[in-house]
Amino acid sequence: MTEIPRMLGDRYEIGDLIGRGGMAQVHLGYDTRLSRTVAVKILRSDLAADPTFLARFRREAQSAAALNHPAIVAVYDTGEEKIKTSAGRTVSLPYIVMEYVRGRTVAKLLSGGNALPINEAVQIIVGVLSALEYSHREGIIHRDIKPGNIMLSQDGKVKVMDFGIARAVADSAATMTSTNSVVGTAQYLSPEQARGEVVDARSDLYSTGCLLYELLTGRPPFQGDSAVAVAYQHVSETPKPASSIAKDIPNTIDRIVMKSLAKRREDRYQSAAEMRADLLAASRGGEVDAPQIKMWQTSVLPTPPRPAEATQITPTVPTEIYSPMSEPNPTNGTDTGFTPVTPPGRKKKALIWLVAVLAVLAVAGIGFAIHSAMTDTQDAPAVTLVKVPDLKGMNQVQARQALEKAKLKFRLGESVEDDSVPAGSFVSSDPKVGAEVKPGSEVTVHFSSGAKNVNMPDLVSGNKTLEEAKRELKEAGLTVGNIEQEDKPGLGKNIVFETEPAAGSPVAKGSSVTLYVSTGQVDLPNLVNGSLESAQNELNARKLVFNMKTVENDAAKGTVISQNPLAGKVRSDQRIELVVSSGPAPKPVPPQQNKPDQQTNSPADNGSGDPNRKPNTN
Repeated sequence: MTEIPRMLGDRYEIGDLIGRGGMAQVHLGYDTRLSRTVAVKILRSDLAADPTFLARFRREAQSAAALNHPAIVAVYDTGEEKIKTSAGRTVSLPYIVMEYVRGRTVAKLLSGGNALPINEAVQIIVGVLSALEYSHREGIIHRDIKPGNIMLSQDGKVKVMDFGIARAVADSAATMTSTNSVVGTAQYLSPEQARGEVVDARSDLYSTGCLLYELLTGRPPFQGDSAVAVAYQHVSETPKPASSIAKDIPNTIDRIVMKSLAKRREDRYQSAAEMRADLLAASRGGEVDAPQIKMWQTSVLPTPPRPAEATQITPTVPTEIYSPMSEPNPTNGTDTGFTPVTPPGRKKKALIWLVAVLAVLAVAGIGFAIHSAMTDTQDAPAVTLVKVPDLKGMNQVQARQALEKAKLKFRLGESVEDDSVPAGSFVSSDPKVGAEVKPGSEVTVHFSSGAKNVNMPDLVSGNKTLEEAKRELKEAGLTVGNIEQEDKPGLGKNIVFETEPAAGSPVAKGSSVTLYVSTGQVDLPNLVNGSLESAQNELNARKLVFNMKTVENDAAKGTVISQNPLAGKVRSDQRIELVVSSGPAPKPVPPQQNKPDQQTNSPADNGSGDPNRKPNTN
């Protein structure tokens, strides 16, 4: 196998191998540009020339990069590196740069065959369903939910990863690979995947049900000697209830597991939000919208067909009576199956029985006609209708109780995004509140999933002012929370340089956003007595511009001898004046000495050559 380069994209240093899969391996990496640890998933070099694996790997990058959710491992970057194989061919080796999650997979938690505590299992599945709810809303089906693809960080957060066989919901070809092999992992495969049918979001929910089953019991719902044997069980067999393996599993959670593992998609949960709501309700001791376990044990498996004789209506007359229509055909045998042969001596007796029965039926018919004629003139008793009660402000448990009190059946509908109704509260019903219906009618109730999510706008590019940011937040349906002011070099007053949440994050409509804005000032240090080079570094770090002039000074050359303004807070666009020493002034040159042969008028020379002679003053 070809060696993997130690540097990818002139940016990512490749370190130790930390994971390996069927088509790729994951290395610890380091982003030299952003100085952070990452995980780098690299397609196996021996598969880099295979177009099937290349397409699948690139599809994973596209699918995962389109998802931005706390419970999904983030994808930072993708790329391809040109390498030479051992055969001397040049191929493109694709890679995906992902968030590095410090923790362990759920597969490692289950490696000992021991079940997890019920509350911990529920919390893991709630995290998985939260990720699936988001990915399904974005149009991406995972198709390979299993313990090995679920990470638990050191602080207990759930992270779903490996969208290697994920497909868009609208992709009708998302059933088989090019080699006609079923995609997915056998022990967590939905029946429709095993049959090679088109998958949808409910297929992920079946796999999640398998995962929940294993978390609760320590083993998957179906096991076998081969993948084919396990896939067959997914299609044709009903799993044992989880409570038959772990006796401490509550009935409500047991019902949720069985509903999620229904063979028909129509019998499962129809959305991740619906399943998550039931799990949370069960963990709090509430009611769930899942049938009792015995329903699956008695009605899921198809009943073998009964013999033809058993499906016929049995006459009330003795079986010896038969008509010419049922007599044997001399050439083709009987038309209706076995026909009992009646001795000739009993035909007369049978005929008497037939006449008697017909007479009884005739009398009964006449009596019924007379009774009907007598009652036609009377008013038929009116059916008493009941009204659908007002469920406003109720949660799921309260709504169920109110409907049952009104002699109506509760059915949980899909959650509805609503800006004005708190999450979990009643939104609407079908039939509507106040409608008159027959007792025992089913009422589908929809609850709020909370305010609609919006993407956090980008307020940190383009030097947006605080007022501009407020206006954009209002247009996006968000509100301004805290406003934090900080000194930020190079930015004027009230320029937004950071937001919380960050740009592009999905946030609930109506949420508050913290804005970080610049004060328009920076701290100017004392530069006097320092070197010009040091002063330049300090000013550049604060993005301040400066003017400089040099003067002669006793200080060493290049020393800052004064600054304006002085040290302290200054505007970020303030121009700084520096005075720098060019060194001490040059010393004056001493007078030049006369040469010996030159005559001077010095006191020692009186013009006579006699130094003791007084000069002539006349």
